[in-house]
Amino acid sequence: MTHIANTEVPNEYPHLLRKTAVALAVLVLAGCATVNIDKSVEQTNQELNGFTNGKLSLVQTDEQRQAMAAKASDILKEPLSQPAAVELMLTHSPQFQTVLAENWAQAAQAAQGGRVHNPVFAFERLRFKDELEIGRLLSFGLLDLLSLPARQGIARSQIDRAQLQLTSNVVDQVTQVRQAWVDAVAARQAHDYAQQVFESAQTSAELARRMQEVGNFTRLQRARQQSFYADAALNLAATRHKATATREALVRMLGLNTAQASQLTLPDRLPDLPEEPKAPSEVAKQGEQRLDVRMAKHGFDASAKAQGLGNVASFVDIEAGVRYDTIFDNDTGERANKKGWELELSLPIFDWGGMKRDAMDANTLAAANRLEATLRAAQSTLRESYSAYRTTYDIARHYRDEVVPLRQTIADENVLRYNGMFIGVFELLADSRDQVNTVVQAINAQADFWRADAALQATVVGKPMLVSVSGAAMGAGSDAGGGH
Repeated sequence: MTHIANTEVPNEYPHLLRKTAVALAVLVLAGCATVNIDKSVEQTNQELNGFTNGKLSLVQTDEQRQAMAAKASDILKEPLSQPAAVELMLTHSPQFQTVLAENWAQAAQAAQGGRVHNPVFAFERLRFKDELEIGRLLSFGLLDLLSLPARQGIARSQIDRAQLQLTSNVVDQVTQVRQAWVDAVAARQAHDYAQQVFESAQTSAELARRMQEVGNFTRLQRARQQSFYADAALNLAATRHKATATREALVRMLGLNTAQASQLTLPDRLPDLPEEPKAPSEVAKQGEQRLDVRMAKHGFDASAKAQGLGNVASFVDIEAGVRYDTIFDNDTGERANKKGWELELSLPIFDWGGMKRDAMDANTLAAANRLEATLRAAQSTLRESYSAYRTTYDIARHYRDEVVPLRQTIADENVLRYNGMFIGVFELLADSRDQVNTVVQAINAQADFWRADAALQATVVGKPMLVSVSGAAMGAGSDAGGGH
C-alpha cells in the first residue's frame, strides 16, 4: 500500500472540501437503489393476476396475522375450492411467507451493493517529550465513489432479477397448491368408489359362502369370490391412506394448524372438463414474455456489468482521506494545526488480480450460455407441456363421452338380463364392479388433466413444470371371474 500525503493546503481548502462533500452526498442519495417490499408484492399481483387474483400479501404485524386467521376461518366454512386453496396459501401459509421474506432479504442485499461505504474516522493521540499531537483523519474509498454509477446499475439489475425470482416462486407455489388440491379431491373420490367395490365384493363373498354351504357352489367358485373380496379390502385400505396422505399434504401447503385442519372439507368431485381445450396459438401468444428468459437476461446483464467494474478493481484500490492534526507544545503553550489530504493506493506487486478476472470472465461466459440454453429450451418445454395438456384432455374426454357411457349401457343391459333370469347375481355383481373400476379410471384421467392444466399455466409464464402422461391409472382390483 502506497501512502501519499499533503499537509500544505491553501486556506480555501476547507470551503472547497465542504462543497465537494455536499455535492457527493446529493449524488449518492439521488442514485441509491431502494427496495419497497409492498410495491414489489403489488407488482407481482399485477403481473400474475391469473395466479394470485390480487391476494398476495406479506404478513408483518400481529394485526395482519389476526386478520388473515379470521379470513382463513371464513374460507374453511365452505368446501375448499381450488381458487380458495390458492388464496389460503398466499395469505396464511408460514412456508410461503418464508419465501416472501427471503426474497425481500435478497432484494435488500442487492440494493446494498449500490450504496457507498461509510467513511472511516480515525483519531490518534501521540506524546513525545513535551509535545502532544492529536491527529484526526476522515477517509473514504475513492475508487468506491468513482465506481458508484456502475455499482448502482448492477444493483438495479439484481433488484429486477430478485423481482422476477419472486414472481417465479409465486408461480411455483401456486402450481403446487393447485396440483395438491387436485390430488386430494381425486383421492377422496377414488376412496368413495373403492368403498363401493369393497361392499360389492363383501356381498359376493358372503353369498358364495352360503351357496357353498347348501351345496350350490364349488369350493373353487367360492375361493374366487373370497379372493376378490380380499383384494378389494387391501385396495380400500390403500385408497384410504392415499386420501389421508394427499389431504395432509394439502394441509401442510396451506399452513393449517390442527384445529383448522379439522375444519377443512373438500368437494365431492373434481371440476368438469372445459368444453374446449386451449388452442396452441393462444398458448404460444401467452408465452411471449416468459419469466425464465427474462431472468436469464438480467443475470447476463448483471454479470457483464460486474465484469467491467471488476476488471478495474482487480488492479488497484484507492483510499482518499482528509487529515486535521493539532500539535500542543507544553513548554511554550503554543498550539499549531496541520491540514491536508492523503491517498493510499494498493500496488499490484504480488497479485495482479488475474484469477479474479478469470473468475469474472467465467461467470459472464456461464451467464451467456445459460441465457442461450434458456432461449432454446423455452419453446421446447412449452410444446411438451401443451402436448401433455392436450393428451390428458383427450383421454379424459374419451372416458367421459365413450368409455363410461358404454359401461353404463352394458350395466343397464345386464340388469335386464338378470331380471329375465339369463344371468345370475354373481355376474351382475361382477359387472357392477367393472363399472365402478371404469369410473375410477375416468376420475384418474380427469385428475391427470387438471394437473397438466396447472403445469401448462406455470410453463406459459416461464416456470417450466412438466407432467408425465401414462393414460388413466387402473382402478381398484379386477374382475374375479363371477360365479362361473
